[in-house]
Amino acid sequence: MRFFLQTLPHTALLSLPALQELTFYQRLFSPLVTLWYLLFQWLNHDSSLQAVLIDVQQGGADRLNPKLSRQLTGSSTGTYSDARTRLPEAFLTQALHLQGTKIANRSPITRWKDLIVSLLDGTTLRLRPHGDIPKEFGPHTNQHHKETYWCLMRTVVSFCCFSGAALDCAMGALRGSEQALGCQLILRALGRRLWLGDRNFGVFRIVQTARQVHQHVLLRMTAARAIRLRGSALRDGDFPLLWKPTRYDKLQPDCCPSPVPGRLIIQRLVRRGFRPQWLCLFTSLTDSAQYPAAELLELYSQRWHIELNLRYVKAQMRAAQLEVRSAAMARKQWTACLLAYNLIRAAMLCAALRHNLPPLTLSFSTCRRHLQAWLSDFGCTLVEVAGSWKNMLNRLGKCQLPRRRKPRPNEPRAKRHIRESFPPLVGSRARARRMLKKLTMKS
Repeated sequence: MRFFLQTLPHTALLSLPALQELTFYQRLFSPLVTLWYLLFQWLNHDSSLQAVLIDVQQGGADRLNPKLSRQLTGSSTGTYSDARTRLPEAFLTQALHLQGTKIANRSPITRWKDLIVSLLDGTTLRLRPHGDIPKEFGPHTNQHHKETYWCLMRTVVSFCCFSGAALDCAMGALRGSEQALGCQLILRALGRRLWLGDRNFGVFRIVQTARQVHQHVLLRMTAARAIRLRGSALRDGDFPLLWKPTRYDKLQPDCCPSPVPGRLIIQRLVRRGFRPQWLCLFTSLTDSAQYPAAELLELYSQRWHIELNLRYVKAQMRAAQLEVRSAAMARKQWTACLLAYNLIRAAMLCAALRHNLPPLTLSFSTCRRHLQAWLSDFGCTLVEVAGSWKNMLNRLGKCQLPRRRKPRPNEPRAKRHIRESFPPLVGSRARARRMLKKLTMKS
């Protein structure tokens, strides 16, 4: 229970630099109360502002501000909406960094050879073109080079490899690269880390940035880049080399461009029913005795979990489309979603440690439902809370993923669409209104 509460401790949150720079006076919705209700919107089944107002008036946050439920008697949601707008983005980013680091440092099972293994990957989020969103993120274009209705925000997230917790995130426009956002995460990361990335991140810029802050990488490379780097055809083995940048490689500003020593690990993967392929990994861990190639290959097989983590956040947490009206609120909502996701991961880690299980063997969706039910009514006194918490951990320990003894049958790659009675909307709604008005006048 102490660990679950320590994932976002009040004293540490109040000492974050973003809050120390605030100059406005304390209102009913203080920064901590606003942060809690941002998480509440992602954890509650009803994420509307009206649901937040009802919970406030029922005393849901009186432990953070005893005057809140007594003084907030109106029916307008503008007070909380203004509080979300006032909350600095840097505060949420620093809170996510603090929370992820505490979860990753909690137990030895979340480390590999005293290194925090950080999985690195990116995704996009869908936004409606309200306010300054089209100007900052820009509308998406289709294969016919035509602008569509939706805007896309690119984000790169780092996850803890063994606990699944989100450690940090960076956001930008679709015209920016995932490599540039990944370099931002590497530069502000603390502690001894090993960064795992797929072929999209197997470039010199990522290796150069990690070397600048004394961190290590284990990155997959394309076969063409591995051949060019080694200078000969691919064959199985562990080859020490010096990665020198070419004139085509993009470099990270303010980082040393000198060559990076490392190892190129190559293995030919042969699996029945699949085409053979080459797995080419570059790592800056030069000590082959302490970090054998077989262990690094086994560690890289865990990279697939980041695809599952992003799917959990976008599908289970309903974050694939953010219903916001400004670019700043889009960034805040995404960071708050990762904070709420980490609370579920923290509860899963507590249950795994209690039952001596690997945290990733528990079902995220089932644990999320149990945690939402527990948060809705977990008791009034500390004794009741502690008792219900132990019972919930016992329930979470039973939410293990099934061990399938036979492979799943092949499914057709097709979708069953719901028949709509109205034609799809093409272009802006204002243009559609004008066209409808013209047709009405003609008739």
